[in-house]
Amino acid sequence: MLFITLFKESFLFAVQALVTNKLRSFLSLLGITIGIFSIISVFTMTDSLEKKLRDSVKSLGDDVIYIQKWPWTFGPDYPWWKYMNRPVPNISELREVEKWCKKGDAFAFMISANGTAKYKSNSVENANMICVSHQYDKIRSFVISEGRYFTENESESGKSICIIGNTIAEGLFGQLSAVGKEIKVRGSKLTVVGVLKKEGESMLGNNVDTQILIPINFARNLVDLRNDRFEPMIMVKARAGVSNDELIDELTGIMRGIRKLKPIADDSFALNQTSMISSQVNEIFDVVGIAGWAIGGFSILVGGFGIANIMFVSVKERTNLIGIQKSLGAKNYFVLLQFLAEAVMLSVMGGIIGLVLIYAGTFVVESAMEMEVPLTRSNVILGMTISALIGVVSGFVPAYTASQLDPVEAIRTN
Repeated sequence: MLFITLFKESFLFAVQALVTNKLRSFLSLLGITIGIFSIISVFTMTDSLEKKLRDSVKSLGDDVIYIQKWPWTFGPDYPWWKYMNRPVPNISELREVEKWCKKGDAFAFMISANGTAKYKSNSVENANMICVSHQYDKIRSFVISEGRYFTENESESGKSICIIGNTIAEGLFGQLSAVGKEIKVRGSKLTVVGVLKKEGESMLGNNVDTQILIPINFARNLVDLRNDRFEPMIMVKARAGVSNDELIDELTGIMRGIRKLKPIADDSFALNQTSMISSQVNEIFDVVGIAGWAIGGFSILVGGFGIANIMFVSVKERTNLIGIQKSLGAKNYFVLLQFLAEAVMLSVMGGIIGLVLIYAGTFVVESAMEMEVPLTRSNVILGMTISALIGVVSGFVPAYTASQLDPVEAIRTN
């Protein structure tokens, strides 16, 4: 009952303060509003970007090891000169890995190159040619919305067929079905047997919508499979129950054996996995999170001082009323809680305004950037919690001052 009375009176006093002193109240709430807007908008954007980036990383496969020339390490100390003379993976090494690897479930070779796709008078430039061996579909996750994947016989025989991304299909055929049509890439004709489901832009650049999947044995006619520029790689998916570390240990021994490396020689290959990217992602977003707190922290601090100021003024204006309340039996804690609740109420109002602005802003960003930017429940709770805490901290001293007033002296005050 006491809580309900406090809440009702504090809410009415807060509203009265806003109405009676519009400019003063507005300036006091502005700091809280800007602070909450700054912090939560940064967190909302980073959450959206992090989710998109992690989804892109996940599409590479958490249980897939990539045998490549270059390791996925980053930073200014990257020793690129150590890897310059390494050989690139090749098809014959894929066959050896398939033969000897017992902990792998699927194996594929891949290279990527750019080219222009043409159909009659239509063309799409910078199409990403993904030249792959047959088991690629068991390693990378994608959905074929129309048509089918290559058969093993088509892959091995190097048949002139392809699967195209949604952007390629729309650019070349519009609303018409692409399956069965013949396109030209790098001067060679390819029959479309499938269309990939639209996925949207990837944060890692591997945009499925602009890809053309081509059997590796036909791709020999289009590109040099040993050219480092096309980033040749062997992909190995771990069997169920096999950890990445176990698979890496086995692949290390197999690759060293294939390349006949001496025991003291360094590896002439890199074994990469998505956790290497994930660790870098965590570091990046940790820094962004700190920046978000720094950006909004100053505004919230200013807003807190504003709330404290308006509460001190409120105490002074209502000194006589406080004296009357205490003379009628109101305890010190009741007066303290009354003003403290009012400070929290004002602060939360500022926070709500900030969250409403963010919510409206998400619609603008989503329409402008064509990406999902949801204001999550956790961020709403965080914003409201910060607002309430700022209200408690900034309102405590004025509330305590009010609770310690002598009722006789307070009643005498005009």
